[in-house]
Amino acid sequence: MAQKSLHELTATEIVATVHAGRASAEAVAQSCLEHIARREPAVQAWQFLDPELVLRQARAIDKRSERGLLQGVPVGIKDIIDTADMPTEYGTPIHAGHRPRTDATCVALTRRAGGLVMGKTVTTEFANRHPGKTMHPMDPKRTPGGSSSGSAAAVGDNMVPLAIGTQTTGSTIRPAAYNGCFGYRPTWGDLRLAGVMEAAGSLDTLGLIARSVEDITLYRHVLAGEHGAAPALDAGKPPRVGVCRTQFWDKTDAATKAAIEGCAETMAKAGAKVSDLNLPASFDPIEEIHQRISSFEFARNRAWEINHHYERISQTLRDNRLKHGLAYTFAEYREARADAEKLRLQLDDIFRDFDIILTPSAPGVPPVGLNATGSAAFSSIWTAAHTPSVTLPLYSGEQGLPVGVQLVARRDRDHALFEAALWTWHAHGR
Repeated sequence: MAQKSLHELTATEIVATVHAGRASAEAVAQSCLEHIARREPAVQAWQFLDPELVLRQARAIDKRSERGLLQGVPVGIKDIIDTADMPTEYGTPIHAGHRPRTDATCVALTRRAGGLVMGKTVTTEFANRHPGKTMHPMDPKRTPGGSSSGSAAAVGDNMVPLAIGTQTTGSTIRPAAYNGCFGYRPTWGDLRLAGVMEAAGSLDTLGLIARSVEDITLYRHVLAGEHGAAPALDAGKPPRVGVCRTQFWDKTDAATKAAIEGCAETMAKAGAKVSDLNLPASFDPIEEIHQRISSFEFARNRAWEINHHYERISQTLRDNRLKHGLAYTFAEYREARADAEKLRLQLDDIFRDFDIILTPSAPGVPPVGLNATGSAAFSSIWTAAHTPSVTLPLYSGEQGLPVGVQLVARRDRDHALFEAALWTWHAHGR
């Protein structure tokens, strides 16, 4: 097998390479920059990228006496996350040129661990529905997903090995699946959001996009502010798997259905206990419950922009999320929050019989068209439930486009989720 270029390495491979002295942070950064220069015109993943700033950061990392857990790893940062040395524009011309004074917590922890902040990746408008400029790396006529569109496209196209997104509905899992990446949404509340634009705080989390389960495990460890090495993964025990097709199954394409059925069969052959999981009827309205919570909070979080720049907000956002959110009463919002918590407790009980749930990451391959970002239905359930989930790039559909499968674990069982994900990866011979 031909040796990988530095920009093709995973984050854990880069750390090992830099720590061993086989390459410098500057050399890794230079390789990424050269690849970006070749590919960015076709993908347009970056909202802000200053090559000189990147190389200055890399040289400073190389001069550090301390060797961090992310030593020399380039990271893309979604452009709703504050960076003290780069603009943060939230995907809207309303905030063009906005310069925060401080780094968001996740950015500061990344730098502390020796990570290199490569630049700001494109987001949809206010991390919502109206797309940015990014195109799918494999087919420029198709959406890369959203709202973490630039983050997923940058990792999927080998521009960076790691990127931070966010998720309020499906904004990490869906684009990660579309771009053939590993994507992770943590248990709600685990990772700090200081310096991250709030979309809907009752649902928002950071989202991590990477090229391996090990990379996600490492980066979560860093962003949790933990000390010492990241915990080792034990992928030796087959999990108890519930195959959950959900009420959206009839909306999936043939490749996605085949991926879920094929994954379940492969897991069973490898020793997992696999059985069907049909959510009770009480879960049928969960998408609407999620929408009521997210739209109510989002619309009120945008009060300043509505008051002062309403005409500069996209028609897409005005006619959907804002219109719906402003129409909900506080009583309806509070009722939806109570309903969501009841479903979370029900799901905790369901997980007594399962270690993980297997379910689609998205209804299909990335759809043609750049005016929308695809359906997030298969994430809305688990986002509302506050559960951790990962998408694994195990399958493909038409034109070889990626099809991800999503694994979901009980709240606060993120490490067990990583182990099940790695077991699943190995069960497929990877």
